[in-house]
Amino acid sequence: MRKKVELIDFMNKLIDEIEKKLRSNLNPTEFDIWDESDAHKGHAGATDGASHFFVRVVSSKFTNLNRVQRHKLVYGLLDGYIPKKIHALSIQAITPDESKL
Repeated sequence: MRKKVELIDFMNKLIDEIEKKLRSNLNPTEFDIWDESDAHKGHAGATDGASHFFVRVVSSKFTNLNRVQRHKLVYGLLDGYIPKKIHALSIQAITPDESKL
Protein backbone atom coordinates (compact mmCIF):
# COMPACT_ATOMS: atom_id res chain seq x y z
CA MET A 1 0.00 0.00 0.00
CA ARG A 2 2.83 2.41 0.80
CA LYS A 3 4.28 2.01 -2.70
CA LYS A 4 0.91 3.02 -4.22
CA VAL A 5 0.75 6.12 -2.02
CA GLU A 6 4.30 7.08 -2.97
CA LEU A 7 3.46 6.65 -6.67
CA ILE A 8 0.34 8.81 -6.31
CA ASP A 9 2.37 11.52 -4.53
CA PHE A 10 5.05 11.35 -7.23
CA MET A 11 2.47 11.62 -10.03
CA ASN A 12 0.66 14.54 -8.38
CA LYS A 13 3.93 16.42 -7.94
CA LEU A 14 4.95 15.65 -11.50
CA ILE A 15 1.63 16.90 -12.87
CA ASP A 16 2.05 20.11 -10.85
CA GLU A 17 5.60 20.58 -12.19
CA ILE A 18 4.50 20.03 -15.79
CA GLU A 19 1.60 22.43 -15.40
CA LYS A 20 3.73 25.16 -13.80
CA LYS A 21 6.44 24.81 -16.46
CA LEU A 22 4.00 25.01 -19.37
CA ARG A 23 1.77 27.71 -17.87
CA SER A 24 4.67 30.00 -16.99
CA ASN A 25 6.23 29.75 -20.46
CA LEU A 26 3.19 29.56 -22.72
CA ASN A 27 0.67 31.77 -20.89
CA PRO A 28 -2.20 29.58 -22.07
CA THR A 29 -5.79 30.73 -22.25
CA GLU A 30 -6.77 27.10 -21.68
CA PHE A 31 -4.76 24.27 -20.17
CA ASP A 32 -5.59 20.68 -19.32
CA ILE A 33 -3.45 17.73 -18.36
CA TRP A 34 -4.62 14.13 -18.04
CA ASP A 35 -2.76 11.25 -16.52
CA GLU A 36 -3.34 8.38 -18.94
CA SER A 37 -0.98 6.01 -17.17
CA ASP A 38 -3.63 3.44 -16.23
CA ALA A 39 -4.31 2.77 -19.90
CA HIS A 40 -0.66 1.88 -20.50
CA LYS A 41 0.15 -0.59 -17.72
CA GLY A 42 2.23 -3.52 -18.78
CA HIS A 43 3.77 -2.42 -22.04
CA ALA A 44 7.53 -2.58 -22.59
CA GLY A 45 9.38 0.29 -20.97
CA ALA A 46 6.58 1.15 -18.57
CA THR A 47 5.44 -2.03 -16.88
CA ASP A 48 3.71 -0.07 -14.10
CA GLY A 49 2.14 2.30 -16.65
CA ALA A 50 3.48 5.37 -14.88
CA SER A 51 3.97 8.78 -16.43
CA HIS A 52 1.84 8.75 -19.57
CA PHE A 53 0.23 12.15 -20.06
CA PHE A 54 -1.98 14.07 -22.45
CA VAL A 55 -1.75 17.87 -22.44
CA ARG A 56 -4.03 20.33 -24.18
CA VAL A 57 -2.60 23.82 -24.41
CA VAL A 58 -4.27 26.81 -26.05
CA SER A 59 -1.76 29.61 -26.44
CA SER A 60 -1.05 32.52 -28.76
CA LYS A 61 2.61 31.41 -28.58
CA PHE A 62 1.67 28.76 -31.15
CA THR A 63 0.59 31.32 -33.73
CA ASN A 64 2.47 30.90 -37.04
CA LEU A 65 4.04 27.63 -35.86
CA ASN A 66 3.25 24.36 -37.58
CA ARG A 67 2.32 21.26 -35.60
CA VAL A 68 5.89 19.94 -35.41
CA GLN A 69 7.21 23.31 -34.22
CA ARG A 70 4.51 23.51 -31.55
CA HIS A 71 5.36 20.04 -30.27
CA LYS A 72 9.07 20.85 -30.28
CA LEU A 73 8.33 23.96 -28.22
CA VAL A 74 6.44 21.92 -25.61
CA TYR A 75 9.09 19.16 -25.58
CA GLY A 76 11.81 21.79 -25.21
CA LEU A 77 10.09 23.26 -22.17
CA LEU A 78 9.95 19.79 -20.63
CA ASP A 79 13.59 18.99 -21.39
CA GLY A 80 14.96 16.84 -18.60
CA TYR A 81 11.56 15.28 -17.88
CA ILE A 82 11.54 13.02 -20.94
CA PRO A 83 12.27 10.09 -20.72
CA LYS A 84 13.21 10.08 -17.03
CA LYS A 85 10.02 11.38 -15.42
CA ILE A 86 7.69 11.36 -18.43
CA HIS A 87 7.53 8.11 -20.38
CA ALA A 88 4.99 9.30 -22.98
CA LEU A 89 3.40 12.63 -23.80
CA SER A 90 0.51 13.32 -26.17
CA ILE A 91 0.08 16.96 -27.09
CA GLN A 92 -2.72 19.09 -28.45
CA ALA A 93 -1.14 22.52 -29.00
CA ILE A 94 -3.49 25.05 -30.59
CA THR A 95 -3.99 28.79 -30.89
CA PRO A 96 -6.95 30.62 -29.34
CA ASP A 97 -8.48 31.05 -32.82
CA GLU A 98 -8.17 27.32 -33.50
CA SER A 99 -9.89 26.50 -30.21
CA LYS A 100 -13.03 28.26 -31.46
CA LEU A 101 -13.41 26.00 -34.50
